[in-house]
Amino acid sequence: MLRDEDKKQIKNQLDQMDQAVQLINFTQQVAGTCMYCRETETLLTEVAELSPLLMLNVSNFVTDKELVDSYGIDKIPATVVRADKDAGVRFYGIPSGYEFASFLQLILMLSKGNSNLPETIVSELKTIVKPVHIQVFVTPTCPYCTRAAMTAFQFAIENDNIKSDVVEVTEFPHLAQKYNVMGVPRIVINEEHVIEGAVPEQVFLDKIKTAVSES
Repeated sequence: MLRDEDKKQIKNQLDQMDQAVQLINFTQQVAGTCMYCRETETLLTEVAELSPLLMLNVSNFVTDKELVDSYGIDKIPATVVRADKDAGVRFYGIPSGYEFASFLQLILMLSKGNSNLPETIVSELKTIVKPVHIQVFVTPTCPYCTRAAMTAFQFAIENDNIKSDVVEVTEFPHLAQKYNVMGVPRIVINEEHVIEGAVPEQVFLDKIKTAVSES
C-alpha cells in the first residue's frame, strides 16, 4: 500500500524511536464482515517492517476472545498501540489519510515515553481520578482531525483513568447515527459531553473536567 518514497520518509521518522512499541491489530478476514480489515492489516504489516522496534500482533476478533475482552475491543478493524503498558489508546478503522500522521506520532510518543504536553496541562490531568472515555470521530480527509486525535491520545498517555478512541466514522455508520456525527472532528466524552471541531488543549481539558464533575 505504501509507495517506496513514503516508506523512506516513514522509516526516517521511526528511526527516532527509543523503545519497542507493539501494534495489536484485531481483524476478521471473512468476506463482508469488515470493510477495511484486510487493508488495515496490510498497512500495519508494511509499517512494522520499517523498524526493528515495531512489533505487529494480528488477532482474530471472533476466536481470540480473551484478548479482545482484555483490551475492550468492540468493533473492527481495531488497532491497539502500546509500549511497556497499555496506555488506553485505540484506532478504530484504517489509519489512513491525515490520520496516518496521528498514527505515526502516537508510535513515537509511546516509544519515547513523552506526551509532549505542557507541564501545566499535565498537572491538571493528574487531578482527574474518575474514568473518562473519549471518542474522537474523524475521516481520512479531515486536516483538523489530527489535532483532536493527538490531544486525546496525549491525555490518555498522561492519565491511566483516561481512555481515548479515534474512530474513522465512515467505516462505522451506525456510530455516526448514534452520536449525530454531522461533521468532524466530533469529540464525545463519557457519552454525553460533546466538542465540535479541534480545540486548544485547555478547552478540551476543561470539557473533560466538566464531564467528570457531572458523573
